[in-house]
Parts: sequence; C-alpha cells; structure tokens
Amino acid sequence: MERKRSFWRSCGLFLGGALLSLAAAAGALLLWVPDQINVFADETKVLHLPLKAVTISVLPEPQLVPGGYAVGVRMDVKGVLVVGLEEIETENGSKINPGLKAGLEIGDSVLEINGEPVDSAEDVRELVHSSGDPVDVKLRRKNEVITLEVMPALAASDGQYKLGIWVRNQTAGLGTLTFYSPADGVFGALGHAITDPDTADILPVRSGILVNARVQSVRQGTAGEPGAIRGVFYEEDAALGKLTSNTAYGIFGQVLDAENCRITENPLYPEPLSVGYQQEIHTGKATILTTLEGNVLKEYEVQIEKVTRQNRVDTKSMVIRITDPELLEATGGIVQGMSGSPILQDGKIIGAVTHVFVNDPTRGYGIFIEHMLAAAG
Repeated sequence: MERKRSFWRSCGLFLGGALLSLAAAAGALLLWVPDQINVFADETKVLHLPLKAVTISVLPEPQLVPGGYAVGVRMDVKGVLVVGLEEIETENGSKINPGLKAGLEIGDSVLEINGEPVDSAEDVRELVHSSGDPVDVKLRRKNEVITLEVMPALAASDGQYKLGIWVRNQTAGLGTLTFYSPADGVFGALGHAITDPDTADILPVRSGILVNARVQSVRQGTAGEPGAIRGVFYEEDAALGKLTSNTAYGIFGQVLDAENCRITENPLYPEPLSVGYQQEIHTGKATILTTLEGNVLKEYEVQIEKVTRQNRVDTKSMVIRITDPELLEATGGIVQGMSGSPILQDGKIIGAVTHVFVNDPTRGYGIFIEHMLAAAG
C-alpha cells in the first residue's frame, strides 16, 4: 500500500511539474506574440495566435516610380575630410608632421578647431596659420567623436603655421536614380554609399543636391578594367532634389518640385510599380532601366543568376548577368555610373544594380529594394 501511495505521489509531482513547464512556455509565447501586426492591403494573412487579442493594421503597399535616369550628385560633407598627411619643413631644416604626431589619420572628419566649426580648407588655414599655440582639433573617426591637441609647425616655405594635413569638404559624381516615392516625395539612388576615393569611408552629409545629368559617352568594360559612363551636369540647372542621407545602401533625399521634376515620372512605366520583396524574387529573366548615349532612358534584359535571402541588410542581395545584346555592345556589361539602375521582375521593382565583377563585366550584384526603402527611413 505504501508503495502505491509513493508511486501516485511521484506521478502527481511529475504531472504538476509538466503543467508548470507548459504554463511557463505558454506565457513566454504570449509575450513573444506582438500586440500589433502590420500587413499590406494586397496580402492575405491567416493568423493563428494563442489566447491573445492582436490588432492588425492593413497598410497600403508601397508604390514607386522606377528611375533609370542619369543624375549628378553634389555633396558637402560635415566638417572637412582629411585626405592626406604631409611633412612640414621648418626653418631649421627639420621635417615634422604635426597632425600625424598628434594622432590624426586619413579619413578623419575635422569638425572644430579651438571650438570654432570648420567647413572648408580656408577655415582651417585661418584658425591655424597665424598662431604658434597648440590647437584643440575636434574630429569624427568612424562613429566616434574625439578631440586631439595638435602643435602646429612653422613652415619655412611661407612662414605660416600648419597642421600637416590635406583636407577637402566637397565631392561630386554621376550615378543612376533608382526610385521616386509619390507618397512622401522621397528619392533613392546608387544602391551604395558615396565614399571618399582615398579612404573608402562613407562621407557624412552636411548638405547636397541632385541635379540633371547628360550622358555624353560610354567607355566599355573589359575583364580587369571596369568601364564607365561619362557625363556632365551643371550647377546652374534647377536642383531636382535635396540630399538628406548617404548610407551604405544608397543616397536618399526629398524631391524639391514634384510637379515640374522629370524624375517623378517614367515614360516607360506611366503608373507607379509595386515593390517585389525578396521572397518573391526568383532566378530567371528580369530587366534593368538605365540611360546611355543619347541620354535616352531604355529597358534592357538581364538574367538573375542567384538570390541570397537576407535577414540583415547587404548590398549583395543577388547576382545578375547582362544578356541584352544592345547593352552588351554599348557597354560590355555593367559600368561605373550604372549603380542604382532599377531591376524589375514580374511587373514589380525588386532592386538596384550596385557592383560589377571586375573580372567579368557582364555580371554584378544587386541590392533588394526593400533594403533601400528601409535605409531611406
């Protein structure tokens, strides 16, 4: 009899422990289930949720005007960028690099000198050249802001004090527009960042504009030697948009005059297109929109060879190959200046061209459009 009671007591303890474990697991699951879920209007969702009321918000699906236009970008960086370090020859014949000695590095963005903001090389000269006292240099290095004390050196060549640094505060270039969003007036282009050619660092935006560009010629790409689109843009032309951010996944900004701006419409696609998300993208036929000689926007056939499903944002989301005979004859494949060319598949905009394979210009990478939209904010 005692054995039976012991047996049933053990069973009871086991069942009680199991029920407590199940209750804890259910509680954790309830905490995991969100209170609000957003779905797009054209999606059908069947939600089986355990013992919890959930608010479902039906959102309109993003509609984008595809780009493909060649555009010019002019950008002023925050502070001034250190692009070089040099030795200063002093009056006694010795050579010294004050910036290097104090810890300055190529790629640093100088923000202030002795508490005074600097936006140009002229600002640096005015704050340094007339004084032989140490100066406090506030700078940004990667994501860190630091202050260094630098002792300027008196140059024998012109009798002025110098830090031994080369700086610049502007950059400009040619690229391709990816999309315009009629809902909020936002544009996106390039599919990758504008970086300093000497340091490869992403340049922080102080201000910038998007302007019309005119393609004048194309240098064909070959294995080992990427080609390039040659074009011009003019600052006196009315700006198309205001640049607000330069990210690893493209440049973004606000169109200034949507009613009179050519990039808010696409003659090949009069109506905005839906967004194709990565789970919809498949290998096979697709097209890109880009502008070559004659400054005419055209659509060209490509092949998507590989799709990489990504939980984290990356500019190398898919591998594409140029198959269109006309585009291959004109460019040899993907060339510099085509970055940002929108990729279309199954009637949707799915991404943008970002990089070319150096040893095979017919192939390159593309970024998912959803990653660009996330970066646009």
